[in-house]
Amino acid sequence: MKKLEGRAVICLALALALVAGLGLFITKLAIHGDEWAAFYANSHVYDEGYMTVGSVYDRNGVLLLKNDENGQHYHENGTIRKATAHIVGDRDQNIITGATYAFKSDMVGYNLITGTKGILFGSGRSVSMTIDAQVSKTAYEALGSRNGFVGVYNWKTGEIICAVSKPALDPAQKANADSATGTYINKVISSKAIPGSTFKLVTLAAALKEIDDLNQRTFKCTGKYEIEGEYVTCQSVHGTMDIFGALANSCNCAFAELTLELGADVMEDIVKDLGLTSSYNIDGISSEKGSFDFDTAKITMGWSGIGQGQDQVNPLSMMVYMGAIAGEGTAAEPNLLMDSKTKTTTLLDADVAKQLKEMMRNNVIATYGDRNYPGLELHAKSGTAENIKGESTDAWFCGFSGDYAFIVCVEKGGYGSQAAGPVANKVLQAISKNN
Repeated sequence: MKKLEGRAVICLALALALVAGLGLFITKLAIHGDEWAAFYANSHVYDEGYMTVGSVYDRNGVLLLKNDENGQHYHENGTIRKATAHIVGDRDQNIITGATYAFKSDMVGYNLITGTKGILFGSGRSVSMTIDAQVSKTAYEALGSRNGFVGVYNWKTGEIICAVSKPALDPAQKANADSATGTYINKVISSKAIPGSTFKLVTLAAALKEIDDLNQRTFKCTGKYEIEGEYVTCQSVHGTMDIFGALANSCNCAFAELTLELGADVMEDIVKDLGLTSSYNIDGISSEKGSFDFDTAKITMGWSGIGQGQDQVNPLSMMVYMGAIAGEGTAAEPNLLMDSKTKTTTLLDADVAKQLKEMMRNNVIATYGDRNYPGLELHAKSGTAENIKGESTDAWFCGFSGDYAFIVCVEKGGYGSQAAGPVANKVLQAISKNN
């Protein structure tokens, strides 16, 4: 009898273990089932390492990629393929911001009840991206033979309209690039770089917040500003000006002076408050964090306040900051999937944002010329970033028009408004035309 009881206990324990194991498996299946289904060894959705299910569309329903048993079929237009490659992805899934990598589970179409749609219906699930293929094409063509990037997003909804990065590849062709070229990197989302004078909008935000009499103050530019025997220099002598003039003239001397007055702690706080040292979660894709060091020699700190020195800005974070100025302090966080919920973030006080907005509009009227941006009522700031001594500078241009915030960089392009400004205009005009 005791033997029977012992065996019964053992059987009961085994049964409980089986139930527990089954429960654990079902739990893991519910949590990780989409990842398991999208694993490259799943022959139902992969053939020799390439996906055979799923499609990618732009915001207007333009088919950018269709996978089936006969292979991967990208858009017929080669320029559109290159312009959207960093969002659609490549055959080998080297581009981590591409749908073929970041949203492959969505493309496979797995769910807990019916399994993989690709198995049931043969085509997988379609993924609709927020980008506009034609706008992306315009951005790619506007960059011409030069490398760089163009990012535009709707600061009210968070929808990324384009995130074009060069050098790029044609995903329909066999890749011949290596990682060292930067071809696989979406520079808008996954890089950081010296921002040049676009960063003066960051220093200015801190100054407007911390210095009560800033709007009554005047600055005198002699072409150089001395800091402990060394100099921050301007390309010309700007003379006496107020803060509006200092920004419109992009006066290095005035902003170096403000940076030292504000101090390292305030500057560290402002880059944090504006989200420039944080990473945005873009439907599961993490953007690169910016990096700064203001606790350094005063001359280096002076250069950092004007966007040189130790400054490394992530373009997407800067673009969201532009959206927050447009939104009088608040902007939507960026997303890439059309069915994403809008999340907002507050980066600065409304009164500070309003003043920045007014000054950026003055930049266009007084310096860049409204005639160069017809019908846009543009608010902007240019930047010229020095990287390696002796090489051409990178041209930056950032700002907003209506519901759209933007960031543009033409690498080794020269001066910001001259090289990057026309790129921004072409892209914003294309958006305006499509709306």
